[in-house]
Amino acid sequence: MRKALGKLDLATLDLLFIENVGNLICPADFPLGSHKRAVVISVTEGPYMIVKHPFIFADADVAVINKIDLARPMGVDTRKLAGDVRNINARTSVVLTNCRTGEGVKEVAAALGVKPTS
Repeated sequence: MRKALGKLDLATLDLLFIENVGNLICPADFPLGSHKRAVVISVTEGPYMIVKHPFIFADADVAVINKIDLARPMGVDTRKLAGDVRNINARTSVVLTNCRTGEGVKEVAAALGVKPTS
C-alpha cells in the first residue's frame, strides 16, 4: 500500500477504495490504514458465510449483503445474515444491495460517510 500510495497524487482524490484481494479469512489480520472497513458478501455464497468466517466482520464498519434479488431462489434469509453480522459486531451497519439495479448503493455510501457530489 505504501508503495502504491506514493505513486498517487492524493491531493486530487476525495475517495480511495482499497480492495484486499483474497477471501474472507485472509484480510482479517491485515490493517490497511483505512478510515472505514467494509465487507461485501453475496447471498450466492450461502446462508452460513458470515458464521463460518466471523473474523472479517469483527472490525467491519459496514457489511454489504449483495445480490438480494437472488436470496429467495438461493434459499437465503437476508434478515438472518444481517442478524449474524450484528451478533458478531453490533456496531456494524448492514446494508442490503442489488448492485445490478442500484438498490441500496446510496445507503452504502451513507454508511461509509461518503457525501454525494451531485
